[in-house]
Order: sequence, then structure tokens, then C-alpha cells
Amino acid sequence: MAKKRHDARVDARAEIREIAFTPPAGTPAGVEVLSLADLRHRVTAAQLATPHRPDFHHLLTLTGGTLWHTVDFTGYALEPGSWLWVRPGQVHQWGDLTGAEGILILFRPDFLDAATADAARTQDPHAPVLRLPLPDDATALRLAAEHLGIEFRALGHLPLDVHTAALRHLLAVLVLRLTHLTAPAGSPAPEPDPTYLRFRDAVERDFARTRRVEDYAQTLGYSPRTLSRATLTAAGLGAKEFIDRRVILEAKRLLAHSDQSAARIADHLGFPSPTHFSKFFHRGTGQTPIAFRDTVRGHSAR
Repeated sequence: MAKKRHDARVDARAEIREIAFTPPAGTPAGVEVLSLADLRHRVTAAQLATPHRPDFHHLLTLTGGTLWHTVDFTGYALEPGSWLWVRPGQVHQWGDLTGAEGILILFRPDFLDAATADAARTQDPHAPVLRLPLPDDATALRLAAEHLGIEFRALGHLPLDVHTAALRHLLAVLVLRLTHLTAPAGSPAPEPDPTYLRFRDAVERDFARTRRVEDYAQTLGYSPRTLSRATLTAAGLGAKEFIDRRVILEAKRLLAHSDQSAARIADHLGFPSPTHFSKFFHRGTGQTPIAFRDTVRGHSAR
């Protein structure tokens, strides 16, 4: 498995455990395929249950048993045939792996070619996490995952550059099929709107600096109305709500998974005072920051 290197550093994003992708020695740098049995042997249950934020993608499907997996405060019950896709930057926790069997595919954001990454929405933090394919789709996805695993384990049968290219193409087939499951029946997935993509990336980069749509519009060279229209079409919500949701998500992550004070989190997220942060958080969630922390940690303890 990509070794889970636990950085000792505590950066501005808090004490959430940051996990970097480190490929096994001698394998192509960028992708790994392993079974859940392999995962159980390599990582302790306590480590898996700890909230962590990887810098790489996780694709998981079960072939037997059941599994509960939490991604950014939402729990997902996995059964054979279902697929879970955790993206870089999302905070997730593994449930009890005892009795669960399946395939886990790990890959870096830059492993796929740019056209595939865009078409598969690999950088979209709002893309669906859980996918439940129809029987025909399930068979194709299973075969794609198995073929990818066979090629990954066939290191040395081909020149390394050819082997890497084959893995990249096989992974592309899998992620494109998974992405297609979220499109309306009988219609292709819409092409991503460049305006929305630029805005989404700018928010991901600057949400702790500004929450004003006007600031993003000025930086990107659009009008605020254009950004709101593009975001409404692509994500189903306006530009201001899109920004605020991203800030609230980060606040929840820090409150739940770090011991930073609400005042420190407020400062990190660009609020002029803890009071402003508390009002903003309460307006978006119906709870104060401290009440949210107590609720989440109380549930985790139980």
C-alpha cells in the first residue's frame, strides 16, 4: 500500500493527520492497487480509525462483507458492488474492516492525463462520494478494477514506461465509468464549465483569505453575476453559498479533528474576531462552534 507517512508537522490547517502518497519500492510512482486483506496486514485498526487527510485519491469497492466509512462527517454503508471515492483533502475514517473484502486503488492527482482528470471531475470537491451502479455497470467496473490490479502486479513484464502508460489508461477507463454513473440515464456527463472550474479552484486556494464573490470576480476577470450563474449551473448553488459551504466544511474539519481553539480557527479562516466566526458558523449549521465540537466528539466516543 502507499505507505501512510504521518507528518509530525502542524500547519495552518491544524492537527488533522496529513497522509502523503509514497509508492511501494520499485512500482510506478502514482498508483497502487491492493486488497483490503493487504490493508489489514499493513496498517493497524487504530491508525485506520483515526481521522486523516490524504493527498491522493482512494477508490474502494467491496467484493464481500460490509463496511462503514466516514467522509467529512457523512457515514457510508458499503456493500458488495458499491464504490466509494475519497478525494485529496477530504477527511475520512475507516470503520471495522473485519470480514470486509474488496479492492482499494490509490492514485495521485497528477497520475491521470489532464483531459481524463477534467472529464472525470477528479478535482471537484463536490462530486459524489458513493456510487451504486446498476448490474451492467457493476460488471464493467469490476472487470476494469480487476484488469488494473492484474497489470499493477505484472511489474517487469513490460518496459517500465509502457507498464506505467498501461496503468494510466486502465485507471482512466475506471474513473470515467464511475463518473458516468452520476449523469442522467441515457445522456453523457456534461463538459465542465471553464468559468466554474476556475472559480472552484480559486475558492479552494483562497477561501481562508476572502469570502466575497466580488473579490473572486475581480481576480478571475468575471462579473459576480457570471460566477453565480456558472456555479448555480454546475454545482446547484450560488457563488456566495459555494464559498460559505467551503469555509464551513473546513471549520467543521478543524473543530472535529483538532484541538485548536475556536479563536485560533477563526483567525486561520480569516474572520476578524471569534464572535464573527461564531455567528457565521451558527447561521450555516444551526450550532455554535463549541456545540458542534461537543456533539461530534460525543458521537465519536459513543
